[in-house]
Amino acid sequence: MENKITNIGKKPLATATFGAGCFWCVEAIFQRLNGVKAVESGYTGGNIINPTYEQVCSGRSGHAEVCRITFDSETISFEDLLEVFWKTHDPTTLNCQGNDSGTQYRSAIFGHNTEQLRIAEDYRETLDESGIFDDPIVTEIVPISEYYKAENYHQNYFNSNSQQPYCTHIIQPKVDKLQQVFRDKLKN
Repeated sequence: MENKITNIGKKPLATATFGAGCFWCVEAIFQRLNGVKAVESGYTGGNIINPTYEQVCSGRSGHAEVCRITFDSETISFEDLLEVFWKTHDPTTLNCQGNDSGTQYRSAIFGHNTEQLRIAEDYRETLDESGIFDDPIVTEIVPISEYYKAENYHQNYFNSNSQQPYCTHIIQPKVDKLQQVFRDKLKN
């Protein structure tokens, strides 16, 4: 029998993994949400063990650039994360987000359990039926496969390189949109 006293003060942490184009953009968005404890850039969904950034960028590894998000499920739900996911990238473009194209930039939800997969499928179906998007959603929803952490220079990229041109022209507008649309979900 579990000792209930050892659980006092512990928060239930959960993990979500999303691909929505360049992982620098995804990381910058989810780091700002209240209840998100950590965001790590990495690779999953492919067939190369311990891939490098160069292998993933080639488009031949099968891996997607993703972010693994650790969150306090009592503060922010998986459904809340999905809402941000759907509204901060274009889930109707196949293997492409803005100028970034290739399978490594695909829109994808890598479920960590059957509940996440079901919730994501239901959410996608509701969005498709709503007609919110002019084109059908092409987001891949699959069980998580082996995950590989990206190289250290990819971690916390926007926060460390905010004056770099890609950050100012591509990532900052996404962060600005997040701050307008999801003001109630942001960290103080």
